This record gives sequence, C-alpha cells and structure tokens, in this order.
Amino acid sequence: MTRARPVRHALTRLAAAFLVLLAAPALAVPALPEGAPATPAPAAEAAIADHQDAGADARIAGRIRAIFGEIEALSQVEVAVSEGVVTLAGTVPAAGDGERAERIASRVAGVATVENAIVRDVSIDRNLGSLESLSAGFAGLVAMLPLIGVALVLAIAIAFVGHLIAGFGALWRRLLPNVFLADLVASAIRFAFILIGLVVALDLLGAGALMGAVLGGAGVVGIALGFAMRDTIENYVASLMLSLRQPFRANDHVLIDDKEGRVVRLTSRATVLMTLEGNHLRIPNSTVFKAVILNYTRNPQRRFEFDLGIDADDDPDAGRRVGRETLAQLPFVLADPPPDAAVMEVGDSNIVLRFFGWIDQRESDWVKARSRAIAAVKRALEEGGFALPEPIYRLRFDQRTMPLPFENVAGPQGDAGRERPARQPPEPAPPPDSGPEGDDAADVRPDAEIERMVEAERAQGETRDLLDPSRPVE
Repeated sequence: MTRARPVRHALTRLAAAFLVLLAAPALAVPALPEGAPATPAPAAEAAIADHQDAGADARIAGRIRAIFGEIEALSQVEVAVSEGVVTLAGTVPAAGDGERAERIASRVAGVATVENAIVRDVSIDRNLGSLESLSAGFAGLVAMLPLIGVALVLAIAIAFVGHLIAGFGALWRRLLPNVFLADLVASAIRFAFILIGLVVALDLLGAGALMGAVLGGAGVVGIALGFAMRDTIENYVASLMLSLRQPFRANDHVLIDDKEGRVVRLTSRATVLMTLEGNHLRIPNSTVFKAVILNYTRNPQRRFEFDLGIDADDDPDAGRRVGRETLAQLPFVLADPPPDAAVMEVGDSNIVLRFFGWIDQRESDWVKARSRAIAAVKRALEEGGFALPEPIYRLRFDQRTMPLPFENVAGPQGDAGRERPARQPPEPAPPPDSGPEGDDAADVRPDAEIERMVEAERAQGETRDLLDPSRPVE
C-alpha cells in the first residue's frame, strides 16, 4: 500500500498535465492581424465590496471630518456616511471649495460614492475676511503713497530732461540734414526718456513683473500698430527719403506718373502740385517715392516735335528740307541743336514727315513755340507746291492687271491712250515771312501766371516745406 500511493500521485499529476495541454488552445489569446496596432486593455474600475464591516461608516465619516477640520475653507462642511455613500452638506466661502471637498472625500478608502450638497455662503459675515484683505491692501497702498510720489516725481523729472534735450531745435537742425529729420529725432528722444522714466519708477516701486508686462505689452501693441498702419508708416518713411534725396525744387515743372504741374511744397505726408489749370493736387509721398518723375525744369532746353503728311507723289527729301529751313528761320528755335526732320512712314495716301526743333524754356513757351512752328512749316510746304492730302480710298471693280480708266488721258487732238507724264516734284519755295522778329519772340514768351501763383502760395507759409534749396538735387 505504501508503494501504490506514490504511483497514484504520479498518475494523477500526469493526467492533470494532459488536460491542461488539451485546454491550452481554447484559452490562448487570438493573434492580431499583421500591421494592426496593439491596444492596451482598459483599466478596471475598483469593485465595490459586497459586504461592509461593522463601524466602517463611522470610521469613514470620522476620517473625512478630520481632514476637513484641517482646512479652514471646509471646516463648516457636514459629513454623513451610510453604506459607504458620503453625503456632504453645509457652506463654503468660495465656489470651487465644494468640488474640492468632493474630490477629497472620494479618495478615502471604502467610499462608494459622494453626494455633494454643498452651497456657497454669500453672507457678509462669512466673507468678512475678503473685505479685511481688501482693506489691508488699501492700507498698504496708502502707506506706499510717499514712495509712489517719489517714483512719480522721478519719472516726470527724467521725462522733463528728455523734453529739454529734444527742445534744442537749432542744434538738431545743424547736425541733421533737414527739418523733418530733426523733428523725427527730437520726437524719438522725448519718447525714449518717457519710457526710461516709466521703467525707473516701476523698478523703484518693486513692480518688476508689472514693468515686464508693460514692456511686453508695448512690443505687442507696436507690432499690431505696425501691421494696421503700414500704409501710414510707408508714407512717413517715403517723406523722410524724399526730404533727404530732394528730387525737385519748388516751382519745378514736373510730371509724376500721369500728374503734371509745378511743385508748391513737400510736406511730411504729401507733395503739393499746382496743375497747369491752377488747381491744387496732393500726391501721397509713398506714391511720389515709387513713381517715375519727369522734371522739365532741370534742363532749360526742350525739344518739340510734330507730324505733317505730304502727297505720296511728292519728294519727301524736298519736304524735309523745306521744313528744316523754315524751322531754322524761326527766332525762338535754337540753332544748336539744329532743327531736323525725318520720314516716319508711308501711309495709304501720304508720306508722314516728323519735324523736330529745340527751344529755351526760359525765353519761350513750349506749347506756343510748337503751335507757331506747326503753322509756319505747314504754310511753307503748301506755298512750296506740296500737297497735304486727306485720306483717299481707291475702289477697284476690275482686274488688277488691267489699267484704270483715268490712268490714260486724251490729248488736245483727242489721242486717247497717251500716258500721262509723271509728276515732277515741286521746287521748294522760300518760307514765308512770319512777321517781325520782335512780335514772334513776344508771342512765344513763357506764361508765368502759374509760377506767380506758386510763389504766392509758398509766401503764405501755412505748412512747413521740406524742400531745402541749400541741398543738392538728386
């Protein structure tokens, strides 16, 4: 019997192992498909015991009351426990204290759930501590009034020193190239000293955090204003560059893109022109800085040009010669550079000639001189036998190879079919006398009415002009 017992135990262990091997496939975890992410199993919630020890509710209630007793804000909370369910009642001074009490109670071992019936106490007696802290803060502020006064006086003194330094206008105008830049530097000095005074005052009061907030806020506000006022800032920078570059002088006749007139003044925001009709024209300096500027006043010599057409059968070289000689005899046309003419194109019914002449704008008006030159050359061409035809359109109703009916003319004896002789170019006639030289010169004299209007406008001096005659023009 003693030998049979170990044998039976061995057989029992073998049978148990065999059963485990048979049950292993059913208990195995199924394999995940290839590439599928492995997801961790969710954490199981704490199970509620199916029975409770005697006196557990009293122990839980005592523990929670002990914890709340150590916290002043929760000292008035009432705690009741029944079968692990904690009921909280009473009042707290702040709204967030009720949730805080619920979190603390739920962490005590054996608590099944928490019923929160806590309300906030809004009575004056309960919130008297807050009023006392506010009163203490006000008392501290009153106690700091002398120090605040010293800091304020120091800030004002620093700002006043900056104002005095910036007020040396004559010094800045002497050191800097123009009035606009001098005013800009003076404003920057005032702003810098005000900022330094504010920083020193806050540092004296021990408000380092407030000082950092002020500087950071100033930076953010500066960036926001930079984006919001980029057009204004661009115009301001353009005004500064124009005051330094000086692209024109007062009373210069300029063409800025497609806007023409005489310069009245350059301000910190716009360039003021007097149009040739006598109207004021304000162009933003940002537009002027980027525009193409044509200055007619910089070079007193100016060329005019005009086109005239002669008949297709006329000699264009003879027409050019007549036009050049006519222009050369006009008293307001300069001999150097000499007048000239060129064949521009052969049109449908004429040959277009372009004539060129130079004048001195200080003695002759460009529009008047061009007008007189056109009339003189046209009259000289007509009297020289040149035809200035209008457009002619020829209609053909037959084949192009057959002669037209009017290409053959009959002679005195009616000999039809005789070809018309080719037209010979006319001999150029001398240009007509255009009148006394003094009358011509007086007729094209420059009209100074717009210049006088500009000078009268500048004499009023209502706005500071940034144009400086002592600086070179770009």
